[in-house]
Amino acid sequence: MTDSHSSDTTQDAAVAELLAAQPSWEQITQDLVEILTLEPIEANLFRGISRDLVGRRVFGGQVLGQALMAASLTTDRPAHSMHAYFIKGGDINAPIIYQVERLRDGRSFSNRFVRALQHGETIFTAMLSFAPFEAGLEYQREMPDWPPVDQIDHEEVFKAQLAPLLPEKIKANIMRRRHIEMRPINPHNFIMPQAEVPHRAHYMRAGAALPDDERMHQAVLAFASDYILMTVTLMPHAIGYRTTNLQAASLDHTIYFHHPFKADEWLLHDMTSAVTAQARGLSQGTVWQNGRLVATTMQEALMRLRDTEVENV
Repeated sequence: MTDSHSSDTTQDAAVAELLAAQPSWEQITQDLVEILTLEPIEANLFRGISRDLVGRRVFGGQVLGQALMAASLTTDRPAHSMHAYFIKGGDINAPIIYQVERLRDGRSFSNRFVRALQHGETIFTAMLSFAPFEAGLEYQREMPDWPPVDQIDHEEVFKAQLAPLLPEKIKANIMRRRHIEMRPINPHNFIMPQAEVPHRAHYMRAGAALPDDERMHQAVLAFASDYILMTVTLMPHAIGYRTTNLQAASLDHTIYFHHPFKADEWLLHDMTSAVTAQARGLSQGTVWQNGRLVATTMQEALMRLRDTEVENV
């Protein structure tokens, strides 16, 4: 007969070992900066490295951040909006080439079109607009009333609670540290999901200091904004990423930048979903820092249920 207390102790030790093996936040952030630092090839052409961040396909946030950085390197103005489409899954074993087309440089706005290429094919496109910060009419809705960040546990605490429920073949991957430090306010149990109101929120930031460069801070927010946003659309349906017959993938992603911010200081990402229809779900987010609404996010995702089990996209 198995001693349950002994079994629990063994599981706790295994989880502690997984967490202890994680790289430091300084190492993680240095790697994040390297991911978002592109190699100029020639005029308007850049190369970005790929990383295994979420599995066998390139993490959408990586392409968002790199594409924003590529366009930003062609203007001295900060971005105010980005409208992107994920065309095809990226290969984590190959670099990504970013072609930037300079559509217009006006007195107030600069417009860019970015195409991301791998193996000779387009995997991603984005339209971006840049404009200098300027004074004008100001209004914002009230900030959501969530507990302050110092009252919220790190996501690694939540992961440790779920660890005993994880299959061994995916446990190490799920437990590994993200490139963004996160504290989930109302964490969603993706192992045993239940139908819930589609509303989630978390605090997020780069885990260590970033370079003092507006472009890098905007690229880090673009990178971080792709975490969790799609999962909000799944919440009313009691399904999650581990649902075996779910085919899920990000289709597009939009970011509006409203005010300057620091991506290495805590940001609150408050996310909701208004509709799921036609095998797609739409989610919206607001990003706050020190009481100010600094960015708005939006994403539509494929969420198709198959009659047979499929490998998640």
